[in-house]
Amino acid sequence: MLGFPAFTGHGEPGRQGHSDAATRASVESALHAAADIEAGEITVSISGSYVILEGFVRQRGDVERAIEIAEGVVGRGYVRARLLPR
Repeated sequence: MLGFPAFTGHGEPGRQGHSDAATRASVESALHAAADIEAGEITVSISGSYVILEGFVRQRGDVERAIEIAEGVVGRGYVRARLLPR
């Protein structure tokens, strides 16, 4: 855990009541704070209850790592990735 607690105690599953902007900012901050992944080419967007990660990463393992980081913020199962290794 990077020090970005999962959102808890709110009504909506996944993002649990937080605004799109707050959720997006939290996920972006967590991705950029991770020293083991280059997040400069990852775009974070929101679709319903899901966080969508799109863009490019350096290697295949970074796709799984980006998902893990985002799920640490919004919860397991609420992240969809459209990331491609360069």
